[in-house]
Amino acid sequence: MSRELPLHGVTVIDLGQIYNGPYATFLMAMAGARVIKVEPPGGENLRRRSVVGGAALPFAMLNSNKRFVSLNLKEQRGREILRTMVRRSDALLENFAPGVMDRLGVGYDALREINPRLIYASGSGYGLSGPYRDLPAMDLTVQAASGIMSVTGFPDRSPVRAGPAVCDFSGGVHLYGAVMTALFERERTGLGRRVEVAMLEAVYASLSSSLGLWYGSGGEAPARTGNRHGGLAESPYNVYPAADGHIAILCVGETHWKSLLTALDREDLLQDERFSTLAGRVAHMETVDALVGEFTAGLSKAELMRRLQAQRVPCAAVRDLEEVTSDPHLHERGFLEEVDHPQYGRVTLPRSPMRYEDSALPAIEPSAELGAHNEDIYGGWLGMPAADLQALRADGVI
Repeated sequence: MSRELPLHGVTVIDLGQIYNGPYATFLMAMAGARVIKVEPPGGENLRRRSVVGGAALPFAMLNSNKRFVSLNLKEQRGREILRTMVRRSDALLENFAPGVMDRLGVGYDALREINPRLIYASGSGYGLSGPYRDLPAMDLTVQAASGIMSVTGFPDRSPVRAGPAVCDFSGGVHLYGAVMTALFERERTGLGRRVEVAMLEAVYASLSSSLGLWYGSGGEAPARTGNRHGGLAESPYNVYPAADGHIAILCVGETHWKSLLTALDREDLLQDERFSTLAGRVAHMETVDALVGEFTAGLSKAELMRRLQAQRVPCAAVRDLEEVTSDPHLHERGFLEEVDHPQYGRVTLPRSPMRYEDSALPAIEPSAELGAHNEDIYGGWLGMPAADLQALRADGVI
């Protein structure tokens, strides 16, 4: 493994906050980019959550392998330093509310005059245009506005927020893709451009099954299907009881169905016309779920997994967070690693899910204290004299 990581030599200015922007730049850092995280003097919002027990872990997860500087963009000198950084950078990413950077005088129009090759990335809840542009947006509000909450939960209960921050992270992944696409174009044209991703739009495609059910039923089918298929187009497809928890089982196609019946010792049902086709199984979904659940309830998750996996039936035991963070598969692949964090103690941190053949996995460099690399970046990279740095500290610029 001798090749450099793909983004080696690329410099990114990271003005991201909370989850959306920082995850996009985390992926860049793990791909070899030099990511300089620029925070206000009090630290970005996610860092400040560390006063609440356990809330520091997300900051550590999303900010490994970055360089940390503090900079007050409300001060003229702070904005001048940012412009100097932009002159020698490849990309800048921010997910402030639309218009914030422009009001500070460091928006795209101002910065592209300094560096026409700059990729300027903006993440937001609803986009930089349209009637929702200026609405406050967080993962919860976008889950509500996007329809995700309306299809999450059970039909006889209220809408439910999806547990993970799906809108923030889907927006971050798309923002990473937008920056990479623009960098590819720049290799051919020499010109940068602005890219933007709205979380509302980033999650729309994930509603495909639910939208299909809505269209196909003329709007009559229940929007919330619980643990069943979002389009009610597969059966069995559910989470079933086990003697010691729950297990997810689904069948896609006749081979899976026949294999499931073998695992359940119910091959007699192969001759049952109610279940001989997918359409029939969907029409008798309640009966299918009842017969599967009756069998699974009497066995442990481990025994069910053994039986089902032996027949190549798609399944997974429902695991808790302790089981996931200690998963030997994820640790053996190097995705998860236990790290002694200098601020937060022993924590389990992830790498990027993207792998690059012939390049070794990067070592995890834990997130650092606010402004930890001020001297390295401002003094070393930008060449500022020590006296200037001291004056900047005294004036509250860094």
